[in-house]
Amino acid sequence: MKFGIFYEHQLPKPWDEGAEEKLFHEALDQVALADRLGFNNVWAVEHHFLEEYSHCSSPEVFLAACAARTENIRIGHGIRQTPPSYNHPARTAEGIASLDLISRGRVEFGIGEGATRLELGGFQIPAKDKRAMSLEAGEQVANMLAMEPYPGFQGEFFSMPCRNIVPKPSQKPHPPMWIACTNRGTIEVAARNGIGALAFSFVDPAEAEHWVNIYYDLIDSDECIPLGHTVNPNVALVTSFSIHENRAEAIRRGHDGFHFFRYALGALVASDTVPGRTALWDEYVAIRGDAVERSVESAEAAGDDYSGGIGTPDDVRKHLRELEAAGVDQVILLQQGGKNKHEHICESLELFADEVMPEFAERDVEKEAEKAQRLAPAVERALARKQWMEPLDDEDIPVVKASVSAPQVAGTP
Repeated sequence: MKFGIFYEHQLPKPWDEGAEEKLFHEALDQVALADRLGFNNVWAVEHHFLEEYSHCSSPEVFLAACAARTENIRIGHGIRQTPPSYNHPARTAEGIASLDLISRGRVEFGIGEGATRLELGGFQIPAKDKRAMSLEAGEQVANMLAMEPYPGFQGEFFSMPCRNIVPKPSQKPHPPMWIACTNRGTIEVAARNGIGALAFSFVDPAEAEHWVNIYYDLIDSDECIPLGHTVNPNVALVTSFSIHENRAEAIRRGHDGFHFFRYALGALVASDTVPGRTALWDEYVAIRGDAVERSVESAEAAGDDYSGGIGTPDDVRKHLRELEAAGVDQVILLQQGGKNKHEHICESLELFADEVMPEFAERDVEKEAEKAQRLAPAVERALARKQWMEPLDDEDIPVVKASVSAPQVAGTP
């Protein structure tokens, strides 16, 4: 099992002067620490206009800074909004390739579509078309990254002429592809397209096992036809995270961040919003009541039976063993949420790396090798089913006519 950290760049109100700058620089310090500690991935979302919930509207900038400050941790778009009205596919391909070169081949490329009316309406994207837009664009981004030149495309939602997209990524033919998943339906979409599932729903180990089984059954079926030029069979699951030697302290440090995350997302989807006038944190605190102390009491009453992403090293180990047994390939720790403090996040990362991560790292290499061998026939069959975009022969590559007359060289008639 691998481990990642996850950023929405949440910033509940009230906002002090310099709060956003502090938020970004603390996050970069956390990523640099995670790299030194041996974490596998850092993931950043792309959201627009979702004040308080996510100030991560330009993840390519944040992730480039992460790449510059790290050596080994993989740099994940979790996800890039791929409908063309958000980001033209050619611009996405250019950005992914550039980031892959800067990071020396450490990029993971997740695609997604957005869910809130704030985002979809802001970019005039019909909700009924967003999934199809995302998949159409995602496939063409993969073609742009892998083909020289890109032959051009006439699709339902965008078109462009033949061009050679540069630069090309370090990872060939392109970085591993993923898709955001929030329910069983999107898990199936991921598997049918041969891409990794980034599961952003908070499910228990039993439900996770159900999702994993659905995913890998489809990967091994005739329904799997790769969206990209490779198959990336992986399931990553986001979980709550706060770890301390004292369980009650772990809960007090981590409860609000995790529960605000869930509350704010639901509110932005299901409630009306006045841009520039949100009060998500105040609303959350008003309904929270004494939930933190009740969570502490409930956890303490559970005693040795307690397990979860928020707790002691033993509590977290038990939780992760259950997810590992369910077949989850990567657990992404939700450590930056609500008003979680920077120093507490760093302390949690250090304690996790010291007391929890080594057990799973020891098993990971062997499990990865066994999995690759087991899935190799399914991957080969899936790639054989794909209808590849035909490359152009040299004589068929169109000439792009100059827009002005050729300049005259001095001394020639």
